[in-house]
Amino acid sequence: MRTSNPIESTFATVRLRTVKTRGCLSRKTTLTMLFKLILLAKAKWRKLDGSSHLAKVIKGVPFRDGIKQIKHAA
Repeated sequence: MRTSNPIESTFATVRLRTVKTRGCLSRKTTLTMLFKLILLAKAKWRKLDGSSHLAKVIKGVPFRDGIKQIKHAA
């Protein structure tokens, strides 16, 4: 199954590789291999669109279609 979720995609690659090499590696070499696999997967990730707005979103500022909504006094 293919997915666009970066976390699931990364761990699917790691899971596939560890299943194929099971029993051939020590704990140290397995962890090294996993680390390198995750670094390679990370290189394909892209930055979130609108990441500059994350602090405002956390503070509760309303956005609609990426545009900050201003509350008007009635």
